[in-house]
Amino acid sequence: MGYFLDQVVTPRRRRGRKQTVTLEKSAPAFITRNVPTYELLNDASLQLVEDRADRLLDEVGMDFRDDPEVLDIWKQAGARVDGERVRFEPGMLRSIIKASAPKEFTQVARNAERSVVMGGKNAIFAPAYGPPFIRSLDFERRYATMEDFQNLVKLAYMSDSIHHSGGVVCEPVDLPAGHRHLDMNYCHIKYSDKAFMGAVTSAERAEDSIEMARILFGRGTTGNNCCLTSLINVNSPLVLDGTMSGALKVYARAGQGVVVSPFLIAGATGPVSIASNLAQTLAESMAGIALAQLINPSTPVLLALLSTAINMRTGAPAPARGPEPTLTLLGFGQLARRLGVPWRGGGSHSTSKILDAQCMQEASSFMMATALAGTNFVIHSAGSLEGGLSMSYEKFVTDADNLANIQRLLAGIDLSEDEFGLDAYHEVGPGNHFLGCAHTMARYKDAFFESALNDSNSFEQWSEHGSTDLAQRANTRWKKMLADYQPPPLDPAVDEELLSFMARRKQGLPENPL
Repeated sequence: MGYFLDQVVTPRRRRGRKQTVTLEKSAPAFITRNVPTYELLNDASLQLVEDRADRLLDEVGMDFRDDPEVLDIWKQAGARVDGERVRFEPGMLRSIIKASAPKEFTQVARNAERSVVMGGKNAIFAPAYGPPFIRSLDFERRYATMEDFQNLVKLAYMSDSIHHSGGVVCEPVDLPAGHRHLDMNYCHIKYSDKAFMGAVTSAERAEDSIEMARILFGRGTTGNNCCLTSLINVNSPLVLDGTMSGALKVYARAGQGVVVSPFLIAGATGPVSIASNLAQTLAESMAGIALAQLINPSTPVLLALLSTAINMRTGAPAPARGPEPTLTLLGFGQLARRLGVPWRGGGSHSTSKILDAQCMQEASSFMMATALAGTNFVIHSAGSLEGGLSMSYEKFVTDADNLANIQRLLAGIDLSEDEFGLDAYHEVGPGNHFLGCAHTMARYKDAFFESALNDSNSFEQWSEHGSTDLAQRANTRWKKMLADYQPPPLDPAVDEELLSFMARRKQGLPENPL
């Protein structure tokens, strides 16, 4: 249950302190796909979407609100600035991005073996982001707490199929709003050694996140490496407000990763049509990542898509509801590859309220599309219910199990000589079985993906073991994982410095800022 890593490395070296500990088991830090992406649109169609995105940026433009510095940056770059509205000549943003945005970049983790490479054929899975509510078989839906946040970080750390600790894995509403970003960052650092995301709800909180990364990694490492990623949300349609641009500037100037993610809900914050969603999302995300490049060329960036529709009868957001978000996701992956930058999209989304058949049908089908689309960074890989409003303990471990299945798929087919098993045919001969032959005996333990949760026994065996359903088995699993949890080593001097920094900052911050 869970995993423990080889060669855990504390990047910031302290005199007299041991820096490496050999532990039991190593798991892949991320997945490199060996199957092709699904190419939905031809070149002419992709060019048409790009042209419409350029027309949107040229004819309508984007508002950059409450940030005069950003308006000056755009003016100096040659954009047309009218008040807070900025318009761009066709091709301008694409040229800025292609001139300096990295095609791939590494986000380092405090365990160097868990650093992740964003871009190319790589796929990195992270937990859901931002749910204010949490639920389990053990309790009714309620607001999340810091204890829940810690538990989810621990579960992500112990799950081989989750490569990144994520960011706001749930919103711990029992802590003061003005302070909780410090506790969330500390939790990712203390209870996991995977890469994690920094706060974005103000420029000051972004600065706090970077300072905590500097304490953890050392200023030299942080100054020369991407140690944090950040989720910068565009207020669709076509607005980047001062809160988000303020955080973007902080991360870009520090050379840290920026994921520019429009919040386009088809039928609400954008038109209902797939074509318009593709063009609008491309336009909004390009504007943010081009801004990051103007602030600091070579800033690590990710193009991003939140593929979400709206229930036109009720008005409720419905991520992954039906084929339209899937088609949007597949097309957007092609657009990202043409732009030449890593991209974020997809996830184990569901509009279901509990872990039921609807929940896993929606989540698993959309994760399959996420895999086929070639997504590089998947936020919302595990745990999300109610279209992202709620986090479920049982769904978290069920999604993690499904991610392991997806990762096996992405490994593709091994066509090496031994895999054809010609010796096995010589050994067995016609008309006999292969159960005990050398080829089978060498491979039987891992020849087929084995779910940690699904029950494939006979009815009689299932009955003898309690006739449990998936939710009950998932409930048992997450509890056992937490019982088995062992924290990754953290330098006590680093820990002390982090706690001291947090205490000083909390004294100077209002608990509940407006």
